[in-house]
Amino acid sequence: MMRTYTMVLTALLLAGCQQGPSPEQLAKEKAEKMKHYSEIMKWRTERIGRLTKPDGWLSLVGMHWLPKSGVTRVGSGEANGTRLTVGPDKLGLITIDEGKQVWLQPENGVSLSIDGQPAAGRTKLLPDSQGTATVVGFNDGKASFIVIERGGKLALRVRDSEAATRTRFTGIDYFPVDKTFRYTATFTPHDAGRTIDIVNILGMVEPMMNPGTVTFSAGEQKFTLEAIDEGDHRLFLVFADRTSGKESYAAARFLYAEYPGPDGKTVVDFNKAYNPPCAFTAFSTCPMPPPENRMDIAVVAGEKKPRKITP
Repeated sequence: MMRTYTMVLTALLLAGCQQGPSPEQLAKEKAEKMKHYSEIMKWRTERIGRLTKPDGWLSLVGMHWLPKSGVTRVGSGEANGTRLTVGPDKLGLITIDEGKQVWLQPENGVSLSIDGQPAAGRTKLLPDSQGTATVVGFNDGKASFIVIERGGKLALRVRDSEAATRTRFTGIDYFPVDKTFRYTATFTPHDAGRTIDIVNILGMVEPMMNPGTVTFSAGEQKFTLEAIDEGDHRLFLVFADRTSGKESYAAARFLYAEYPGPDGKTVVDFNKAYNPPCAFTAFSTCPMPPPENRMDIAVVAGEKKPRKITP
């Protein structure tokens, strides 16, 4: 009898020890999960807004390399040295001097704008490598171009708000929101001024500011990713994982994290991982992941492969 009583008591004690979280704990976890879900939904809405705006990445229609120096005529006509797919037959004359300064002389009678203001004669065009690039607008403001610099070469990046990639865009597919892919990470700074060589999708190598690494644990695995600072004082992470080329875009996905506070901690939330511009257009120069950022884990969070645009 005593033995039976002891066994029953032991079973009851074990059952008590194995009880799940309290109602209060469950309510707290549910509230945190809903808060995170709302945050991700808001982020997705803002992301779509940036992507689909008239001069967003979906509006790209051309990237035209310019000569190292000299003169090239720009326009959509066949006689132009730099022929655009959109715009007037003759838009103007671009001159590049030995110091890589770029000048635009508008064609007579063509309506152009410079940074939103009517063009007035010969104008210097600032490339994106030297600050905020000068925007040359045409087609009643529906189209534009800027000068970009990649790998020491200059090119015109052309946009058209009526591009098929924008007007036929049908949205983005996502992995389910999963809070387990939100990690608290430790930031380890590098020496000031350090750079890392990043290869872009065109095969060009460009040094980029490399302020440090972020380290986090996913289950029993630990990952350390090299971060880039593009000048906006955010940690820019370019990564690939086991889903790359399968469920997600093959080349890379992008993700931002904030610089850490005094405790050296930041948050890496892969639910905010997104496709680079080159996933949507051939006219971009996306950075590729450095070897350190190729993760041996399936990150089933964030954006999936982009949808194909149907005619």
